Amino acid sequence: MYNELEEWLDDILGDEIPSEVEGFIFNLYEDEGEGWSMSLVGTGSFEPEDDDYEWAGDDVTDFGTEDGLLIWEKDADWEEILEDAKSVLHMYLEKGTYSEVLKSRRGVGVGFVDGDVEILYSR
Repeated sequence: MYNELEEWLDDILGDEIPSEVEGFIFNLYEDEGEGWSMSLVGTGSFEPEDDDYEWAGDDVTDFGTEDGLLIWEKDADWEEILEDAKSVLHMYLEKGTYSEVLKSRRGVGVGFVDGDVEILYSR
């Protein structure tokens, strides 16, 4: 899955990021059957200490990912998918081509669109 994520993110993050973006949220979705998908949202605020995650809905841009989701199939429950996503996103934050773009803002989180956000990076 890492190679697909890397290609997807390289296409997105190679473009200029709006200056209003304070943080990045990777939203996960459960699709039909064994399908899963991910979008990327740039938020206008990023407050990791806010347990209500209201800031996660402060979208500035979806970078076109609502129409270009990263999609994969895996027979797994949502907890395993979240762990998989965290693992590959941590790898990208460590060695991805545009990892510094993600780290240039206040933080990066991941979670299912209707659930809690797990913070992957915060400065």
